[in-house]
Amino acid sequence: MLVALSETFGTDLARGIGAIMLYAIVGLVLMLLGFYAIDFTTPGKLSELVRRGLPNAVVITASGLVSMAFIVVVAIWASASNLVEGLITSLVYGLIGIVAQVLAVRLLEWATRIDVRSTIESEKYTPASFVVAAAHLALGLVVAVAIS
Repeated sequence: MLVALSETFGTDLARGIGAIMLYAIVGLVLMLLGFYAIDFTTPGKLSELVRRGLPNAVVITASGLVSMAFIVVVAIWASASNLVEGLITSLVYGLIGIVAQVLAVRLLEWATRIDVRSTIESEKYTPASFVVAAAHLALGLVVAVAIS
């Protein structure tokens, strides 16, 4: 069986691979910035608390990362079809989404009057960590849909 490929197949394939790599880099940068934004605005040093195995810090950090992933994925999905424009809009939408997410979570934590510092630094699981985690996930979805 003979398979005929279009004349531009190789070029299109290479261009697609390049686009995947560039979007992956933009996504990674946004995820790192998102993590550091959460870490900076949350009392305590999250990475150290997670390494120590504090259960509430793990729950809150994990939900924060998942919420950032929602935002990054939708920012990339909603980007322009032109590669350069798409990368720029992904980066801009992602950055705005990260800022909106962090501010919204901090505001919701304030409204619920949860003492986040004592929650994440606790050696024992506390149910309040799930409220903070739910806030991260819910607001991450809201911000992601706002981007779309």
